[in-house]
Amino acid sequence: MFTLSAFADEISPEPAEQIAVLKACGIRHIEFRSIHKTNVLALTDAQIAEFKALLDQEGFKLSAIGSPIGKIRIDEAFEPHLEKFRRAIYLAKLFGTPNIRIFSYYPPVLFDGEWDDHREEVIRRMKAKAAIAEKMGVMLFHENEHRIYGDSPERVADLFASVPSPNLKAAYDPANFVFCGLDPLKGWEVSKPHLAHLHIKDWKKGEDRGSIPGEGEGQIPAIIADAVKMGYNGFATMEPHLMGGGPTGGVTGPDLFPKAVAAFKAIVEKAGGKYA
Repeated sequence: MFTLSAFADEISPEPAEQIAVLKACGIRHIEFRSIHKTNVLALTDAQIAEFKALLDQEGFKLSAIGSPIGKIRIDEAFEPHLEKFRRAIYLAKLFGTPNIRIFSYYPPVLFDGEWDDHREEVIRRMKAKAAIAEKMGVMLFHENEHRIYGDSPERVADLFASVPSPNLKAAYDPANFVFCGLDPLKGWEVSKPHLAHLHIKDWKKGEDRGSIPGEGEGQIPAIIADAVKMGYNGFATMEPHLMGGGPTGGVTGPDLFPKAVAAFKAIVEKAGGKYA
């Protein structure tokens, strides 16, 4: 069963418009990344309270806190970033979701393309966050984002082998592998044993924006068919990037977003799966 969710800020920065479009698409979950063009971890308590009141009023829940944790250089100070991580945990508890999306750090500015000198620090930081997650009862979903340590199938495998925590799972994004010039099916195979979350974004190599799910090179129909076969039961979060995207998020707009949702629903149906 695929429970549909969305990075609603792809629709609009305005919460009311996000909710209206998602209701029309039959989606009742949000992966909370930003509102009012402000990242979730930078919002004031008043803005958070206002947004939560809207979600409660409209019957919406969060699939996860779509945090930017781990999207700093590996040579930047860890402790200040850890404070932001604690804020993400606080918000997860407040909104009633156990799930927090995270990353595994950018390389230093002066970088020769080899992670060997920085791998140990990446693993140390990931272990520290996993230990906190275990203590606090939250689940961390690592996304295979472009340029971070875990952007390749080999390093995804290394990450989960080196941080064997029950509270660290994979958020698989096929488009990010394509964007990196890597095989999304190979990425799928190494992510599957740790899978707990799906991001639905398709891509064609060399493009500056996403494709309708199933029309890019992310092998989404094959991956969804395999997910159905393995009995996947979790969130599928729409993140189409149909008008563009970057390190802080993407844009799809209120007109294109429903088209991406409809295409994904059709893929699930063809695979013999169910969505809600």
